[in-house]
Amino acid sequence: MKIREAEKKDFAQIWPIFQEIVSAGDTYAYSSETREEEAYDIWMKKTHKTYVAEKDGLVLGTYYIKKNQPGLGSHVCNCGYMVSSIARGQGIASKMCEHSQKMALELGYKAMQYNLVVLNNEGAIRLWKKLGFEVVGHIPKAFCYREEYIDALVMYKWLA
Repeated sequence: MKIREAEKKDFAQIWPIFQEIVSAGDTYAYSSETREEEAYDIWMKKTHKTYVAEKDGLVLGTYYIKKNQPGLGSHVCNCGYMVSSIARGQGIASKMCEHSQKMALELGYKAMQYNLVVLNNEGAIRLWKKLGFEVVGHIPKAFCYREEYIDALVMYKWLA
């Protein structure tokens, strides 16, 4: 598997992954009805960089990296990760997270923060903790999960 910066043409393979994950309504706050053009803006244009994890030309996962805040908070980045359902359980999220930390430092960031890690995303919480992230905030009823409000975490790691 290779992780590389995404190109515009890669979005044709990113879109089905994005659509699958967002339409499930389990982990991302994006509307389950997000259209392809809007998803392109979110994942490819409103980011600092976007990457894909691929094997034999097939995109299995993707992540973005962007400033978490402008100005005096711009040394902290935020990332979002998505793995295709056909590739889950193969360590791709772990490899992308490790890659993103390396890239964050290369891009000049000093820390990484995840703003909304939904409590029902237990696998991600375990993985982020294993990779050195700590819970720095607990937000009650921050995520609307199937018409029920559930809590979310803010997770953070100093990289520098």
